[in-house]
Amino acid sequence: MHVLITGANGFVGATLVRRLLSDPEALTGWTQLTLLDLAFHQPPQDARVRCLAGSIADTALLADALETPVDIALHLASIPGGAAERDYALGRQVNLDATLALLEGLKAQQRPARVVFASTIAVYGSPLPATVDDHTPLHPQLSYATQKLMGELLIDDFSRRGWIDGISLRLPGIVARPPQPSGLLSAYMSDMFWKLAAGERFDCPVSPQAQAWWMSAARCVDNLLHAAKLPAERLQARRVFALPVLHLSMAQLIDGLCQHLGEDRRALVFYQPNEQLEANFGRYPPLQAQAAQALGLRHDGDLSQLIDRTLRQPLA
Repeated sequence: MHVLITGANGFVGATLVRRLLSDPEALTGWTQLTLLDLAFHQPPQDARVRCLAGSIADTALLADALETPVDIALHLASIPGGAAERDYALGRQVNLDATLALLEGLKAQQRPARVVFASTIAVYGSPLPATVDDHTPLHPQLSYATQKLMGELLIDDFSRRGWIDGISLRLPGIVARPPQPSGLLSAYMSDMFWKLAAGERFDCPVSPQAQAWWMSAARCVDNLLHAAKLPAERLQARRVFALPVLHLSMAQLIDGLCQHLGEDRRALVFYQPNEQLEANFGRYPPLQAQAAQALGLRHDGDLSQLIDRTLRQPLA
């Protein structure tokens, strides 16, 4: 079984690759793993793994990745929100044009591939209603979110035609990304974990009351792999799912981290709310992801498990 992962050297992608290589039960039966990303600093030393360095927007590189028919494609590659907003052409090239090119390449196969597409909760836009559920209207307000919504529609259409067997997952805030520039406007959600773990000052750009949707990288990978293994007949009714999440305030996260790391960490937190940032990333209402839960997709369980899973993950 040939598995393709785009964005394989990114935060979620690298976590996914480590899981596949360390846990034989994570996705049984795979024999070839093709990883595609801009660069690989420490390529896996495994004969079953092939790393292709370059942009997914490079048609020759993408054709190379698809030379052997793909059974499962986990499409994680993207230009994230802030970076895509600053550079529309690059965001469109990677988030939309390359997604369509990937699907067209998979369409040429004799057997439809299972495609797991990493979409985003940003498709909901803002302001949000009192509760978000499986029927909430979409109003993306970033180019990144609009491009991801177009990707969802492409996954639906190609699946309807029988060219692929796709599923789109709307990822929430996944923590904790390494403390380096990522282009994500919500990077503070991850910075908080590493700065407090290291005993460093954390300037919080939202208020203690700001609420968001949270998920650890480990649980995100669980859900991606679960989606990759779902029987095709379970995706006939719908193919786009908001993942179940933990709905938590910054104050709750800080309390939990202080319980885990020590009460002295509380003095390292300085709130400096940015109204626009909080309006976009700190006013999330409860999320009822009933369709996803019916498929067996899950959140972290509780705050303690979220923190434990997050702080146990490697930084690289």
